Amino acid sequence: MSTETHILGIRHHGPGSARSVVAALDAIRPQVLLVEGPPDADELLPLVAHVEMRPPVALLIYRPDDPKRAVFYPFAAFSPEWQAIRWALVNQVPVRFMDLPQRHRLALDAEERESTALNDPDRRVRRDPFTLIAEAAGFSDSERWWEEQFEKRHAGPEIFKVVLELMTALREEQPIESLDLRREAWMRQTMREAQKEGHERVAVVCGAWHAPALATMPTAKSDTEVLRGLPKVTVAATWLPWTHRRLTFASGYGAGIHSPGYYEHLWALGHDGQLATRWMTRVAHLLRAEDLESSTASIIEATRLAETAAVLRGCVVPGLAEFNDAAQAVFCFGDAAPMALIRERLIVGEVLGGVPTEAPQVPLQRDFQKETKRLRLPPEALDRKLELDLRKPNDLDRSQLLHRLRLLRVAWGKPETARGKGTFKEAWTLRWEPELEVALIESAPWGNTIAEAATRFTIERATQCETLPELTALVEILLLAELPEAVESVMQQLENQAALTSDVGHLMDALPPLTAVLRYGNVRQTDATMVSHVVSGLVARICVGLPPACSALNDDAAAEMQTRVNATQSALSTLADESLRTAWSATLRQLVEDDALHGLITGRCTRLLLDDGVLAAGEVAARLSRHLSRANPPNQTAAWIEGFLAGSGLVLLHQMPLWNLLDGWLSSLTPDHFTEVLPLLRRTFSTFAPPERRQMGELAKSGIGSVTTLTAAPSEEDIDEERANRLLPTFSLLLGNPPETRS
Repeated sequence: MSTETHILGIRHHGPGSARSVVAALDAIRPQVLLVEGPPDADELLPLVAHVEMRPPVALLIYRPDDPKRAVFYPFAAFSPEWQAIRWALVNQVPVRFMDLPQRHRLALDAEERESTALNDPDRRVRRDPFTLIAEAAGFSDSERWWEEQFEKRHAGPEIFKVVLELMTALREEQPIESLDLRREAWMRQTMREAQKEGHERVAVVCGAWHAPALATMPTAKSDTEVLRGLPKVTVAATWLPWTHRRLTFASGYGAGIHSPGYYEHLWALGHDGQLATRWMTRVAHLLRAEDLESSTASIIEATRLAETAAVLRGCVVPGLAEFNDAAQAVFCFGDAAPMALIRERLIVGEVLGGVPTEAPQVPLQRDFQKETKRLRLPPEALDRKLELDLRKPNDLDRSQLLHRLRLLRVAWGKPETARGKGTFKEAWTLRWEPELEVALIESAPWGNTIAEAATRFTIERATQCETLPELTALVEILLLAELPEAVESVMQQLENQAALTSDVGHLMDALPPLTAVLRYGNVRQTDATMVSHVVSGLVARICVGLPPACSALNDDAAAEMQTRVNATQSALSTLADESLRTAWSATLRQLVEDDALHGLITGRCTRLLLDDGVLAAGEVAARLSRHLSRANPPNQTAAWIEGFLAGSGLVLLHQMPLWNLLDGWLSSLTPDHFTEVLPLLRRTFSTFAPPERRQMGELAKSGIGSVTTLTAAPSEEDIDEERANRLLPTFSLLLGNPPETRS
């Protein structure tokens, strides 16, 4: 009994090709369907027809012992392979995959393949065959050529004969890679097995490049020889939700396309007479949702413009290029910004597929789905801003889930700065990527639930932290994730690491995350008392080791130390522990007294003590006067000023003696000295806010300083009682008292 074999060579993810495949299968009515894909996932094919399966989706083939070694097979609704599989399931035709299994491909050593390629002097790099055809036809890229030849035409089964002839000619000029030879040998072996089963009509859906190799069958013995000795590993397979964005070339997908959202629209509607109108209507709806002007008249005008452009370009009907030109001219008035929105939302799209619960999953994936459903936090393919109020139980649980996923390196949520100053607020940006499913699978050996896996993984990860700051950053996330079982072990590791660390810089870097835990622990209902004694020990060691660590620093090292001093000051200022702040202030005072230190350090410490009220204003003026002495090198003086004024110059505007001292010092510099210190001073003043710089310029221009002095308070003669009395009613209202009038 002879067997008819029909080779349907397709381009992945093309709606026109998918439509032609369905038409060909309706005409052929095959008894078995073979599709290019991994046989490792044959058992998952029936799920394609499941009511809960919503493309885009992807087959994931991975090694359970090393989940990072994984391969994705994406499918969209308009993918020819997807439509072929659905046709077979609906028509109850046996369907199976026929490509070289991933249990062999994942086992092939990449270095071996590379060395084989490098040792082949005749090896040439194969170009995309459709690119060659597009260039020959005068198109700028293969996707435009494909759209013109296939997506805009109602091609039937006969189109595959043309594709076969084209690919046969191209393969004569292009090199065939060794992997392709193995894949095609396996495909032919699969076809032989289907023929032996007695099927009279066999349909094969494969990439157009492979069609000629399957149309002419060599001997079975030669294919067996090609496949001899293939290595093998254990693999697992499942379905995953996918996104349109991950179908694009920009995502790194080798078989990607430029416009999956548009292709889905094209698949749903086809090239009927209303395509242009419907597409422009979608553009208008999108712009209106973003409060951009888009009238009904604009839809009509844009449609006519696209159709006219298609005629002028010799196109059968308008395509995406004509639609984009018309939309930018009519809706966007030539502006590229709205076009970026149209591309992101419509041309590419933000669709996230879905898979049925019957799809194979590791327990960790199921727990993740259960938690997201309980917390009403569904994964989405677009950026989603999430603000949490940690006083609410549901928001607190959401926060803990997101922090636990961070510990597992499942980067679904990115922490952001919350609006307002309340410590009970937390902000996130959420975006679900398909690769995060792989990260969940990779974390599966650590536990069956998110909490269990995060606990075990964090304990193991803590043992691998080599520096104290790295460990404290981990502790901060750990306490925010509310994993008490891991806290005891990791805190013991932290204490041991802190006891062994002699680097003062590392001690200072480790302090801010721990003080944040102490301050926000109560707000998050987290028991942070175990961190308190660690913080006390760190502060004590910092206070002892900081003065020696600040000696003999060059400019770069002094700038780095200044940053750490600022961070430590900021961290301790958030705590209500007066003993720690007193010890820190005493250390800063010790640094201020040491004139041998770098001016950047002593100037910064002086400013911090002034802001805290530890140093009196008169004492600061005296110190500034001493440092501005002509006996000091100008560079050292400029460094002291930079440290003292860094970040804010308000102290000069409100303290007239300091302004006068600095002004007098600058006026006394020789031209050479002024040129020498000018870059340092400009760098310092550039950190001030524009209003501060403007006030300083006006003050210098007028020659009149602030009326506020460091030492003298205003006298009774300086007070205008009549003007002061006018403010008393307002002050009374602000204080909640009935207004009174002073006689």
